[in-house]
Amino acid sequence: MSNNQARKPIEIKISTVVAVAALLHDTDMTVLQAAMADMTGGASDYFDGEFAILDIGGLPASHGAINWAALVSLFKSHRLNPVAVRNAPAALEAEILAHGLSLDVVAKPRNMPRDEAEQPAAAPAPAPAPTPAPAPAPAPAPAAQVGAMIIDTPVRAGQRVYAHGCDLIVTAAVNNGAEIIADGSIHVYAPLRGRALAGASGNNEARIFAMSMEPELVSIAGYYRTFEDGLPRDLAQAPGQVRLLGDRIEITSMTAALHK
Repeated sequence: MSNNQARKPIEIKISTVVAVAALLHDTDMTVLQAAMADMTGGASDYFDGEFAILDIGGLPASHGAINWAALVSLFKSHRLNPVAVRNAPAALEAEILAHGLSLDVVAKPRNMPRDEAEQPAAAPAPAPAPTPAPAPAPAPAPAAQVGAMIIDTPVRAGQRVYAHGCDLIVTAAVNNGAEIIADGSIHVYAPLRGRALAGASGNNEARIFAMSMEPELVSIAGYYRTFEDGLPRDLAQAPGQVRLLGDRIEITSMTAALHK
């Protein structure tokens, strides 16, 4: 069989999207239109069809109503394609979703706390000695701490959380319609019901762990598996892990492993 015959006609992989962030400090469309015209200098190719995240975290507390349709139209007229809104208050989530935009949630990675026992102790004053003692060998440097993003609240439908360059730890439920993404592994210490994408930057060794496996979709390094008909009975709503074996997604029960 030739290489062309062996090659699949089409392959679909999960891929994260790189988007620019547009930080809004005003909701007046006249002001925003003037600002975009000034920024681009009237050039029609200033942007090149990039995806855009609308960050409204910098709006004043007394800001006026946001005309989402006009806002999306404004950015598209400058060849930017809004796909999600960041730092949106709960009161605006329904209308944001109604306009076809997603909710983007990105928290800052936090380093795992270092055990106090690893901290170097203060060196005691050397006792007098008649002859110089040999210099002690330098202590090995402590291992670098691996960063992780930690989410302590439920991830709701329409929300998207991306842990850039690190693992993602979620201590609350990931609901249907939610999406969690990590360049490293994903750990969910609660039910996982939405979409979970680990190894987003291409890490084939990344894994997904959950206390209760109920996902809509799981992906490792772009390879994915969906569950329209649910998981097999021995895996559903039970502790499990997801890993990549070759080009195949494997889900195994953590409960079974514990009893071996």
